[in-house]
Order: sequence, then structure tokens, then C-alpha cells
Amino acid sequence: MFFVPFLIMFREGLEAALIVSLIAGYLKRTNRGQWLSSVWIGVVLACLLCLGLGWWINETSGEFPQKQQELFEGLVAAIAVVVLTWMVFWMRKAAHSLKGQLQDAVDKALDSGSGSGWMLVLMVFFAVAREGLESVFFLLAAFQQDVGLAAPLGALSGLLAAVLVGIAIYWGGVRLPLAQFFRWTALFILLVAAGLAAGAIRAFHEAGLWNHFQDIAFDWSGVLSTHSLLGTFLEGILGYQESPSVSEVGVYLLYLIPTLVLFLIQPRARTAQSAVMNSTP
Repeated sequence: MFFVPFLIMFREGLEAALIVSLIAGYLKRTNRGQWLSSVWIGVVLACLLCLGLGWWINETSGEFPQKQQELFEGLVAAIAVVVLTWMVFWMRKAAHSLKGQLQDAVDKALDSGSGSGWMLVLMVFFAVAREGLESVFFLLAAFQQDVGLAAPLGALSGLLAAVLVGIAIYWGGVRLPLAQFFRWTALFILLVAAGLAAGAIRAFHEAGLWNHFQDIAFDWSGVLSTHSLLGTFLEGILGYQESPSVSEVGVYLLYLIPTLVLFLIQPRARTAQSAVMNSTP
């Protein structure tokens, strides 16, 4: 399960990198480069918060009894579904005005008097922490599904790639097809979230909280087993199960169909992705 954590962290890291580069570029253009240190303090504090929270939750959850462990895994998966869905729709709706919002926030922070530096630190901190906390809950859900090294390596690789791209955008003026990237990754993330939703209802059943509609919906073990190369790949990427219950299939479809419809019918005028692409420094 390398690819999904890589893609999620690359996307989330790239969003954070764009936000930081927009703020840093605006400070540089308005001859306020002396405040860049406050930007980096905010970034470091946000990263420390996310790492600390993720480590604490991961360490303490391992002490739960079996049923409580299943309940915890179901809750984390459900939270990850909500977070991923919110991330997709927020980016699509709000990012068209991201540049203006950030510049206004920077001006207000630096016009606040003697505490200007700390106001800028807090602004950057909350902006980056939001992206980081979204990633924390997804990664917790991913790590619970795969106890190997693939998921952590994928997450670290995605974050490193995002940092490198962010540096290239800020220092080198590199332009990437971000519109297409964010559009297609959003669709893929909705598929991942649907798999997490089905996994959440399965975990709630194993915890003893949900015992309805547990008949096997279909059995594809003879056609596409999870022990096969393709089955293992689909299980890691999209949460595929060879013999899911009726409730798992129902939750998968009840989540995926409405979210896809809402995503596809949203107006495309001044799409968020195009605006973010054009607003890089």
C-alpha cells in the first residue's frame, strides 16, 4: 500500500506548500521579507503538532482490547472519510479566492501592532496544521490496514516530493498542470474514501456495534482473489474485498454515488484548481 499514502501526502503536502509559497511570495513582493522567519516558525510548529498527535494516537490505540481496537479503527476510518471528502469539496469551492484571502490575512496580521510577528505565526500555523491534521487521520486509517513499511514509506515519499515541488514553484517559477492534477486526484480520493467507508462498517461489525445486513453480497474469490497480485493491489488502493457483506457494498455505493454526482455537477467557472495554478508566486 505505497501508492495511496504517497498520493494523499503529495496532494496534501502540495496544498500546504502552495499556501506557504503564496504567503512567502507576497511578503517578498511587498518588501516585507523580514517576516519570513515567522512563516517558517508557523510551519515547524504545525508539523510538530501533527507528528505529535499522530504518534500519540498510534501509540495509545495499541493498548486497547480487541473489540475496542476494532471500534477505534472504525472511528478513525469514518473520520478519514469525512476529512477526505471535506478536503476535496473545500479545495474545489474555496481555492479560487485563495490568493486574495491569504494576502488579506497577511495584511491584517502585520497591521495588528506589536504582536504582528506572532499573528503571522498563528496564521501560517493554522493553515498548515489544517492540511497536516487531514493527513494524520487518513494515515492512521491506512497504517491500520497495512502494518508493513510500504504505507509509511509512501507517505514520506509523497511529502518529500511535495516539498521539492513547492521549492521548485517558489524559487524556480515552475508551472505545473495543477488543474488536471487536483481534478483527477479528487476523483481518485473519493474512490479511496468509499473503500474506507466500507472498511469502517466492517470494523463496527467486528466490534459488535453493527450486525445488520451481514449476508455475503457476492463471492469473487474464484475470479479476483485478494491473494492474487491484482486483488492485493485493489485491496490496498481501493479497499476491495472478494466477499463483502451487503452492508459493506451498500455503504460503499451510498457514499460514492452521491459524492461523485455532487462533484461532477458543481459549476466549473473559475475552478479552484486553475486559480491555485495561476496564483503561484
